[in-house]
Amino acid sequence: MQKITNIPTLEQIQAAHKAIMPYVHYTPVLTNSSINEMIGASLYFKCENFQKIGAFKMRGATCAALALDEEEKKSGIATHSSGNHAQAVALTAQLHGLKSYVVMPATAPTIKKNATRGYGANVTICEPTIESRQNTLSKIIAETGATFIPSYDHYNVIAGQATVAKELIETIEALDVVMAPVGGGGLMSGTALSTHYLLPNAQVIGAEPEVVDDAYQSFQSGTKQKHTGASSVADGLLTNISDRTFEIIKKYVTDIITVSEEEIVAAMRLIWERMKIIVEPSSSVPLAAILKQKERFKGKRIGVILTGGNVDVNQLPF
Repeated sequence: MQKITNIPTLEQIQAAHKAIMPYVHYTPVLTNSSINEMIGASLYFKCENFQKIGAFKMRGATCAALALDEEEKKSGIATHSSGNHAQAVALTAQLHGLKSYVVMPATAPTIKKNATRGYGANVTICEPTIESRQNTLSKIIAETGATFIPSYDHYNVIAGQATVAKELIETIEALDVVMAPVGGGGLMSGTALSTHYLLPNAQVIGAEPEVVDDAYQSFQSGTKQKHTGASSVADGLLTNISDRTFEIIKKYVTDIITVSEEEIVAAMRLIWERMKIIVEPSSSVPLAAILKQKERFKGKRIGVILTGGNVDVNQLPF
């Protein structure tokens, strides 16, 4: 797998997909008749909650690790993450015989800390601020020489995440809309690229919690904005978009819809109750957006990416 130095092309996304397939699951697409009736549309849920480590992040981490040269591999890989990307980097390192170093904030869910350690990572706990995460990681990289694999601000990571929508589009024909949640924008930008290349007439719509709406504000204003660090039940979406992801989102995303905390929890509960599958709050944000704007989506064929299922069942929000 080559290092990707600019916005990934279709050929690079196809190469990424071929390279990562021995290490990731080709996840199923599910439908639910009662949800379809409720909305008056046909929804196709791409279930990355069934992915290795329980989230799509495995794809991007694998794609970035496969691009390392032999010298880089000797020193291992490192990242900072509150959860899913932490686990993805840890398992990727384990599968490839690499050392891994992961910085996690003290507030990260215990289930995600334990899983990251379980995959063999050297986990360092830090204060729950971006500055503390970055400073702690910088010290570890200086000591170990490990290569930093960011959770989204990296073209190989974006190419890896783009394979989710690629699979969805290849599985379900003639989608009118493809939807994903937005956090740092790695999945959203990858989704936008795959849809642009493979299904150019479809709309690409992002969904974001309104309390951390930097992507929405950036999209509306045309210049990158930051959110103020509020918290959301969708703990996987608390990061700000980056220059790389925003450049792609600005070009290829049709719209971004924001939803309230109550709407996120209601959509999550609906998925649990009707589809009988476990998803984390971040996964339910696109469905919350569809439920909020039902008229807009009526009669459409909609692909929805369910991003992950790593939830602490002792702390459900409903």
